[in-house]
Amino acid sequence: MTSHTRLQDVLVITVHADPGIGGRSALFAQIGGLIEGHLPGSVVVVLDEPAATEAAVGVLLRAHRLCSRLGLVMSVATHSAPARRLLDEANADTGGIRLIIHARADIAIATATALTTAA
Repeated sequence: MTSHTRLQDVLVITVHADPGIGGRSALFAQIGGLIEGHLPGSVVVVLDEPAATEAAVGVLLRAHRLCSRLGLVMSVATHSAPARRLLDEANADTGGIRLIIHARADIAIATATALTTAA
């Protein structure tokens, strides 16, 4: 369902498939475990096109709350305009560290790398 890599101090997690309603807990456990296990400077989650669903967006919002509690900047990259819109609308109501939303993964990773290097 996911893959990950670490580029400098940026953890990049790619979600490949729609978790569906029943798979949300498992996806959050995977993402949360990676974040807590690596404790990076920042996190980028890339939603592949098949994964850009409401179920995945809900998981990413939970992951964003986890990152905020840990003091980490989190970015999401997805080509899906509807998924970006859902994230943006939910982001307006969050406290703490804002979720950064990108249409392209390369820009999200470059921005996250610049942020962690500057910190």
